[in-house]
Amino acid sequence: MIILASASPRRKELLSKMGLTFEIITADLDERTDEQDPGLMVQALSKLKAEAVFKSIKESRPELIGAKEPLLIIAADTLVFQNGRVLGKPKSEADAYDMLFRLQGKDHEVCTGVTLILFENGETKIKSFHEETKVTFCPMSDAEIKSYIASGEPMDKAGAYGIQGLSAKYIEKIDGDYFNVVGLPVSRLYREMKKIGFIKE
Repeated sequence: MIILASASPRRKELLSKMGLTFEIITADLDERTDEQDPGLMVQALSKLKAEAVFKSIKESRPELIGAKEPLLIIAADTLVFQNGRVLGKPKSEADAYDMLFRLQGKDHEVCTGVTLILFENGETKIKSFHEETKVTFCPMSDAEIKSYIASGEPMDKAGAYGIQGLSAKYIEKIDGDYFNVVGLPVSRLYREMKKIGFIKE
């Protein structure tokens, strides 16, 4: 059984496109880490989410732990970085404007950290990794930034944009995994699921 430890509709869609059947279980937690390196930061945050959901399952859904089939928890965290600065989800339209103004016409990095927890035959395996993709925005006018913010799309997304949505027309190029920017590095995830032993060849 697969548990997606995320309420993100984008991650849900990407897992579905992989042909996987899964259940969504999330846990409330204080998402903080002392890590400063972008990759290690998102890895640490994804591990916090995975461990919180695993603990929740053991307490409230013990039948999943005792089942014969293996249990796999997938947790992820995506952050946008530019010149060492973290650009999370905007707190206001003014915050979104500030982020988009900083991104337009420049490069930035999108890091997604993923943690897998596999429980099988009484044993627990944990694997954390991250992927990084460089994204280049086209220059945007003040009117374009305000129009995009007015669409409402930026308000629940790290860096105040969704590459799969209306902002697509402002993306000049990317270097790396496109799906990583959406919120889940699909190909790397599949390979790691095989390495950890959940997917048998």
